[in-house]
Amino acid sequence: MSAQIRTERKAYYDLLETTQKGDLDITTWLLWFIACLDRAFDGAETILASVMRKARFWKALEGHPLNERQRKVINRLLDGFEGKLTNSKWAALAKTSPDTALRDINDLVSRGILAKEPSGGRSTNYSLGV
Repeated sequence: MSAQIRTERKAYYDLLETTQKGDLDITTWLLWFIACLDRAFDGAETILASVMRKARFWKALEGHPLNERQRKVINRLLDGFEGKLTNSKWAALAKTSPDTALRDINDLVSRGILAKEPSGGRSTNYSLGV
């Protein structure tokens, strides 16, 4: 709840000030607070769903050994990587050479952990296959 209030602090303080300087009727503030609590529940639910999805993903890969670079980039994908994952982006994220990035990617594609998107050539990109 405190994180949600921090996100909406301007509205919180504006409404609080209006309530204190008005006729001291707190109905409007209570309605805002309850709505804020509802938004906090929605946010917590979204975060929990993301954590559970990530946990299920790693549970499914329990028997698959991955190197540290692969773990790092996969976690980035699971956390909501923006854009398309390409070989050059993998190399930048993992701080490695394009050749090493391609080896990591090909290893994951061969095991079905990553899937190659239909567009090919220089614009080849990948997504999670599991």
